[in-house]
Amino acid sequence: MSAKYQFDRVTMLVTHYNRSKSLEHLLKRCTEESLGFDEIVVSDDGSKPAHLNYVKELQAKYGFRLITTPVNKGLGNNINKGQDAVTSPYTLYVQEDFEPTPEFAVNFNNAVNLMDNESWDMIRFYTFPWAPFPYLQNYKYGYAKMLFKPYVWHMNHLKFRIYSDHPHLRRSNYFEKFGRYVEGQRGDPTEYNMCLKFIQKGGKALMFNGPDLFLHEAGAIEPNTMVRSKWKLSNSLPITTLRRMYLVGKVVNSSMQLKRMK
Repeated sequence: MSAKYQFDRVTMLVTHYNRSKSLEHLLKRCTEESLGFDEIVVSDDGSKPAHLNYVKELQAKYGFRLITTPVNKGLGNNINKGQDAVTSPYTLYVQEDFEPTPEFAVNFNNAVNLMDNESWDMIRFYTFPWAPFPYLQNYKYGYAKMLFKPYVWHMNHLKFRIYSDHPHLRRSNYFEKFGRYVEGQRGDPTEYNMCLKFIQKGGKALMFNGPDLFLHEAGAIEPNTMVRSKWKLSNSLPITTLRRMYLVGKVVNSSMQLKRMK
């Protein structure tokens, strides 16, 4: 049966690592929302045999193309090899622990139209509620421009995160403008390196300015494979003070890195 919402020029690229049940949930929700794409590519980062075998069972059911590697090589390599496999003009990038909402399809169609008719490099569909992007300007169709404000009085460190690994639409020739993802580093530095390159290369992005169009770990199906320190979540006064000093320093350090990249 054909999908109600068919996006023939878009490939959904899914990065996966040891979360095969989460991947199954994402694919099931796409089917339930009647979403169709030119192709679905799943890029696996050397998952354990039990997970990889289950992914292959899912492949037989959902018909996606599976790109594998014999050993774990990290987030950067996983996105690079996945993006290399895409042949359509646009890529919808999604990590395996997200799922589309019922409002996604109509708003995604608007995003594709914006990419067709305007010069956007990326359109985002999710942001952490406790870390919203600080400088937005309402645009059209419920989307907002993401503005990078370099001035010293714009001290919110989140201004550097115009790019994000969260679900987004981008042009499949993304590497031609912004370069490939750095490999051999942990996930967070890999993502942040791309954040800086996106700004340095003059990237233009929109973000949906309503309720998120993807949900993250809504069912808490499997534990997250990326473990982060808990100190950043503490609300005690000493930690809050140290965190503020750390974030101010991060703004200064990131600004210096951008200057060196130019």
